[in-house]
Order: sequence, then C-alpha cells, then structure tokens
Amino acid sequence: MMKLNEILRALADPTRREILQLLQGGERTAGELASSFDMTRPSVSHHFSVLKDADLVTTRREGQQIFYSLNTTVVQDVMTRLWDLFGDGQEEVKS
Repeated sequence: MMKLNEILRALADPTRREILQLLQGGERTAGELASSFDMTRPSVSHHFSVLKDADLVTTRREGQQIFYSLNTTVVQDVMTRLWDLFGDGQEEVKS
C-alpha cells in the first residue's frame, strides 16, 4: 500500500524535488547528487533517506558507491492518485 503521507512529506521539500528531477536523467551516485547542493553530506543524506523511506527512490550498492534511481512505479502511482484527487481542473460538461 502506498504511504501517501510519507510521499507528500518527501515531495514538500524543494531539495528533495530537485533530487528527483536530477534522477529523471537516470541513475546517479550519492556523490554526484550531493555535489549539486551546497549543504553538508549529513543534510543531503537525510534527504536521500526521506526519499528512500517514501519509496520514491531505489538504491543499489557497488563497492562503496551507492547508486540512486527513481522508483518510477511509485512516482506513477502518486501522479495517478493526485490526478484522481484533483482532476484536470476542468468541469465536466453535461448535456
């Protein structure tokens, strides 16, 4: 079951949204992602953890490197739920 509250909490932060945008281009290492932000490693690590807990990203380890990628299944499910919740903003025309 999707953890919608965790997902929305994760998406509420602009840094985490930017991380997700960076991952749209494909898998990146933690170091590559962290170098895009002017913050301490622990702060960036916290953002990674929140995204991972919300299942928005997946990780794999290769030696000492951690690779992050978008969990597209969850992202698509979230978008579908939000679309269902808010619709397309147009009222249905009845004849």
